[in-house]
Amino acid sequence: MKMKVKLDEHAIMPTRAHDTDAGLDIMTPFAFQLSAWSTSVIHTGVHVELPPGTCGILKSKSGLNVKHTISTVDGVIDEGYTGEIAVRIQNTSPEGHHFLRGDKITQLVIVPYIAPDLELVYKLCDTDRGDNGFGSTGR
Repeated sequence: MKMKVKLDEHAIMPTRAHDTDAGLDIMTPFAFQLSAWSTSVIHTGVHVELPPGTCGILKSKSGLNVKHTISTVDGVIDEGYTGEIAVRIQNTSPEGHHFLRGDKITQLVIVPYIAPDLELVYKLCDTDRGDNGFGSTGR
């Protein structure tokens, strides 16, 4: 299976570090400083044409998250969207972080999706759990 990728002038081709990695690493096309306790939207210059029946999920890079408490605000790229991928990242650390051009900032995971037709009902089926949520199953 192939996925078409279009790159703007300074964009960097997404890559997988290993053939078995689920996520495609998305890199920043420019250097920037992410201040402490801040968020920023990074325009990657990457455009994709997702395979039919899939969507893209933007997820945090574990190294950035664990070592620097910098994470991606999750995003969904719909199958029909071919515009530039923009990534919102957040720094929940008291220290700023400097990114260089080509640093990995997020990963794009391609997943199949189901788009069922919706039916309005006035009652849902009874289940063991029902509407019990938010800690109802214990610690």
